[in-house]
Amino acid sequence: MKSSRVHRAATGWLLVATWAPVVWSQVPAVKPCSEPQHRQFDFWLGDWNVHGPKGRLLGESRIEAIANGCALLENWSGTGGFAGKSLNSYDGSDRKWHQSWIGSDGLRLELAGNLVDGRMQLEGRQPDPAKPGAFSVQRISWSLNPDGSVHQLWQTSIDGGTTWNTAFDGTYLRRK
Repeated sequence: MKSSRVHRAATGWLLVATWAPVVWSQVPAVKPCSEPQHRQFDFWLGDWNVHGPKGRLLGESRIEAIANGCALLENWSGTGGFAGKSLNSYDGSDRKWHQSWIGSDGLRLELAGNLVDGRMQLEGRQPDPAKPGAFSVQRISWSLNPDGSVHQLWQTSIDGGTTWNTAFDGTYLRRK
């Protein structure tokens, strides 16, 4: 009886080993980061001159797809010497976009959010170095304009989002 069970188990494993590669080969390979949500921020890709509300050049930015299209890398260079980088990616587990920003002044932001009504909006809490235990809310949005430019608005709130102040207001124009 024991040898009969061993024989059946061995036969079962042999069938699995024989047929599994055939079954798995029929499952189409899914390319990582190919879902539509991963393409929601692609409107920001490119080489840009960034101008303020009155047309003054604020800096240059290059946004490129990296990691097999799974992330966007921002390379910012301001006219006053300030520089920074951000890494942006969509996380399917929480269904949000995430940005990690680090500036040449040491400012580090962690933001998360989504595309809402054609506008990518990310938010995060930032400790206030001047007030231990206090936080500010950072909110940055990007909108694709009809002419192909991108508007970025960065706002901050020190009262939990009741009132907002503008930290940055720029329009990204494609470099020729």
